[in-house]
Amino acid sequence: MSGPVTLHGALQRGHGANARSCLIVVHGLGGSIERPYCILAALAAQRAGITCLRLGLRGADRKGQDFYHGGLTQDIEAAVASAGLADFERIFVLGYSLGGHVTLRYATSERLDPRVRAVAAVCAPLDLALSAQHIDAPGSYLYRRHVLAGLNEIYRAVADNKPVPTPLSYALRAQALRTWDSLTIVPRYGFESVAEYYREMSVGPRLAQLKVPSMLVQSTLDPMVPPWTYEPHLTRSLPKLELRRLRSGGHVAFPLVSFTAGQPKALLEDSLLSWLTRF
Repeated sequence: MSGPVTLHGALQRGHGANARSCLIVVHGLGGSIERPYCILAALAAQRAGITCLRLGLRGADRKGQDFYHGGLTQDIEAAVASAGLADFERIFVLGYSLGGHVTLRYATSERLDPRVRAVAAVCAPLDLALSAQHIDAPGSYLYRRHVLAGLNEIYRAVADNKPVPTPLSYALRAQALRTWDSLTIVPRYGFESVAEYYREMSVGPRLAQLKVPSMLVQSTLDPMVPPWTYEPHLTRSLPKLELRRLRSGGHVAFPLVSFTAGQPKALLEDSLLSWLTRF
């Protein structure tokens, strides 16, 4: 599989004092720009007068051009460099779940656009191997089924459009995320094994390389990204990372929060926009 890929998204123009700022929102694994959390982020941007691009990673539109992986930052890079965002002075990136992982990877990249002032990640896995281990555990069956259903939709659309690295019938039989990754991601992107994919792409070991202020919001109650899968990567000094461990919410869904003592609680997305636009 090779050749150009067309990315799709939804652009909502801002107004007023923040009109020259743009928020890019990145969805989670197997998701799309229509997920409720993406809509909430766009509404928060609208309230703040900021332009918002809900970016669909390659394949998320189910149009069958290609499919992404957990460390693929090129789609964010292309969106930032696109003519549609050329006039913006400040760009922020907000990623949810695996989209948060990709966002943090982008923030460590040598190709980070200088207009990107800050990023935020919500309920992001930091270790792809440990996260897959959790999703593949018996107790995570419902979550695993949900994730694989979305991934299979994306892969089926590609298989209907062009040759794929593993026949569709074999990929659809995968009952574990690790198996699905080994059948699809590994051959598509030239990794030697699923272990190499997880090791080379996981952002956890790279967090000290963050180049812009970065916010990570995690829930201690998250059923899909529990603390034991990411805490090992948060024990050292990380100068660019601001961490919020919330004892409420679940996976990418939270009640009202406040990041600053004494300030009234607000929707998570409004609080994140207030933090991002400080930079």
